[in-house]
Amino acid sequence: MTDRFRLTKPAIQDIEEIADYIAQQSGLEKSEIFLSKLESKFSKIVTFPLLGRKRDEILINIRTIPLDNYLILYLPIGDEIEILRVVSGYRDLSTLFTDVDD
Repeated sequence: MTDRFRLTKPAIQDIEEIADYIAQQSGLEKSEIFLSKLESKFSKIVTFPLLGRKRDEILINIRTIPLDNYLILYLPIGDEIEILRVVSGYRDLSTLFTDVDD
């Protein structure tokens, strides 16, 4: 992966949980395919940082881009991309960043 994006701790945890879930439900090969598609999507975001949908209602300047049934939430910051979360597209996104102090 490139050094032009950074995964936050919550994003790393999200990815690990999703990969584990896919491996348990569908096998290791499917999990590896998901991770490969995720890496490809990160590269695309780095190349085209404004590609995702702007979602100021969630957090100012945040963008989302879909991958299968998941959403990648990220912030373009200068020449870099900060991947904040990777979550189910069915999740209530408005609550993701409200419990910061907990």
